[in-house]
Amino acid sequence: MATKDWFKDRGYPHFSNRTPLSVKKGCEIYVSNKSKVAKHSFLPLIFKEIKQRRYKKSVIKGIVRRSHKSEKNNKIVSNAKIREILYASHLDSHIFSYYSQKIITPEYEKILEKNIKLSESISGYRQIPTADNLKFKNNVHFAKDVFDEVKKRGNCVVLAYDIENFFPTLNHRLLKLVWARIIGFKSLPKDHYNIFKATTNFSYVKLNDLKTRKNHFDEKTLAKYKKLGKNTFFENIKELVNSDITIYKNQHHKDGKLIGIPQGLPISALLANIYMLPFDEAMIAQLTERSNIYYRRYSDDIIFICLENEVEKVEKLVKEEIKKIKLTISFDKTEKTLFKLENDKLQSYKVQGSNLIKNIPLNYLGFEFYGNKILVKSKSLAGFYRRMKNTIKRRHNRVLNIKQDKLLDDVPIFKRKIYRLYSFKGTKNRKLPTKRITYKNQKIIIKETTKKYRGNYIKYIYRASDEMNSPEIKRQIRNHWKILQKTISKYDFSNVKK
Repeated sequence: MATKDWFKDRGYPHFSNRTPLSVKKGCEIYVSNKSKVAKHSFLPLIFKEIKQRRYKKSVIKGIVRRSHKSEKNNKIVSNAKIREILYASHLDSHIFSYYSQKIITPEYEKILEKNIKLSESISGYRQIPTADNLKFKNNVHFAKDVFDEVKKRGNCVVLAYDIENFFPTLNHRLLKLVWARIIGFKSLPKDHYNIFKATTNFSYVKLNDLKTRKNHFDEKTLAKYKKLGKNTFFENIKELVNSDITIYKNQHHKDGKLIGIPQGLPISALLANIYMLPFDEAMIAQLTERSNIYYRRYSDDIIFICLENEVEKVEKLVKEEIKKIKLTISFDKTEKTLFKLENDKLQSYKVQGSNLIKNIPLNYLGFEFYGNKILVKSKSLAGFYRRMKNTIKRRHNRVLNIKQDKLLDDVPIFKRKIYRLYSFKGTKNRKLPTKRITYKNQKIIIKETTKKYRGNYIKYIYRASDEMNSPEIKRQIRNHWKILQKTISKYDFSNVKK
């Protein structure tokens, strides 16, 4: 099994030039030099927002219905979930990645290896081999482990907790203490402390602020820098400082002190994991080892499997321990799912106060578990079909523009890529031809090459169905070809039969 390489050629433009594979040795010499890392000046991050539409039950003007919007304080607002992503410049990313994978992770894994139950309980952001030792586990395997445990226990309760604003609310003092503990020091060495400062007292520029031409990037300036061999927004950092672009500082505060780390850095996931170590250890020591209560944590998603009479004990300990690490769990939103054996068949019930609602599944890592069947979350399927339809709609708009510009009557849609992305025809791994454009002496150089294609969402569905031994998952996507063809036929493409 190939382990993850710390070095990655990131193609995005930033405030420093990209670092192709040819400079890996030079990068490694720099990032492995403790004195250089201790003095390294980290550049501002770039901030962007990712909006995820959510179609869920909402109360609007007293009426309960499923909608993309909800009513808050007498105002209609979007249900969209907004994720704040901050990403680093190229050399900074290599420092974060090298320290994460080569220095901190091995020490963190040594601590987990001392207690097999502790190691098994932490599933997110780690390379955990499958039983056959041929590949690493992913969210399909982690979800299956939980569902299998419920099947094995039969009559039980599953408690699913979610930490509010996980990354933006991590306490810096507690993070520093556990970081030092992981690497075997009382306080952080200078190189680690410099990285700690870069991930806590960080500065950033909003991506939208860089779109200086009517909400678009200045393509002429970007092209000029590319000809000089620079994939950057500015020729140098002084140009950014002297520009009208605002450089912000970490905006998250609590009790007058800075809190939180950026989500999106190569080290962010590891720092979130090590921050939770005292909580994980308490759950294993006081619940798993004493009472055989099953505990799993995937990032900020926390799962317990226990008996009905153990629910109060779990909730009490979670409240105590989450308070110690200065995080917040919304106990009102805690999902309680009761599983009962009825006529040798496992049945799910949602626990809502003193009421039980039959056939409401346990939702975990994108899957719905009913006790007797497993399905992919309907929200995920809806997102897939929405992306499919939006892609075809965009293609059609492009076709209309070509017709107008070129004064053409007939323009086709190129189906190969559509089929590769949104149908069973894109489920096989392959190498796709592509072009790599570089500049040398301000002259363009086009090199024919290939890129790896690892399959599409349909492939993920097929693999999940096989891994979980759940043919009903494949049946969920059985009409995808008809829906794709029907969507294409709605638009006026010259090579589509009506």
